[in-house]
Amino acid sequence: MTEKIKLTFLGTSGSIPSANRNHTSILINYQDENILVDCGEGTQRQFRKAKANLMKLTKLLITHWHGDHILGIPGLLQTLAFSNYKKILFVYGPEGTKNFFKNMLNTFIFSGKIEMKIEEIKKGKFFENESFYLEVKRVYHGIPCNAYNFIKKGKIRIDKEKLKKFNIVEGPYLIDLKKGKNIIYNGKKYNFKNLTYKEKDKKISFVLDTQFNKSIINFVKNSDLLVCESSFSSANKDFAKNYKHMTSEQAAEIAKKAKVGKLVLTHISQRYDKNPKIILEEAKKIFDNTFVVRDLDSFEV
Repeated sequence: MTEKIKLTFLGTSGSIPSANRNHTSILINYQDENILVDCGEGTQRQFRKAKANLMKLTKLLITHWHGDHILGIPGLLQTLAFSNYKKILFVYGPEGTKNFFKNMLNTFIFSGKIEMKIEEIKKGKFFENESFYLEVKRVYHGIPCNAYNFIKKGKIRIDKEKLKKFNIVEGPYLIDLKKGKNIIYNGKKYNFKNLTYKEKDKKISFVLDTQFNKSIINFVKNSDLLVCESSFSSANKDFAKNYKHMTSEQAAEIAKKAKVGKLVLTHISQRYDKNPKIILEEAKKIFDNTFVVRDLDSFEV
């Protein structure tokens, strides 16, 4: 199991794929979790190219139900069924997700069966375990559409310098310190706060397909990595407004005001396929630590 969060960009195109960019899909790997954010057409093949194991999939987060973000779902589910997938696939999406799933599965003859639990979400924390939690926020794209946060909880770590200071020898009782409990050593009580420190949480935000809105800033605030759509350059800001998307400048403004660590631009229109520097350079003028992602690129946080 890895302690780092790994992102693999399986697809990075806008509404229309190109020879270099597949439809949108992002794989999050952390410990035993493999979470897919959107599942555009061709996602299964991108799994193969990335040498990722589809059978380890645990959750699917759907941002919205436009075709370029969901048309890979039927084939993915069919492959899981053919491959004797034994897990429960947890599916989260915006309002209407349950009905869309039902209609989608009624459009073709599905062979086999997998167990799924589908939940419609739009605000706040919707999943949590000991290691991480997931948050959702409604964004503005003309139809129900979600942005997501993946937040790895900072762990309590033993301060070895403090152990030396108090002449405490390492042993099994330190497990209690990691759980935030006080200990007794050689007859003396020690407060866990005096022997430990708390790691900072790690936060990754996903904002795909939305028009610019100031409320996004607070949702992604202090993210270590912001994955944000950048469908248009500023020269096409009218298109962005009409189609309820963002420009690279707007994405960079959000990153700057939210004080994020790194900005990764995705959902790249085919018009920039041969020259993505157009949107990259615009964004970097506002927020320097910006990258334009390519299919199969990966990042660790």
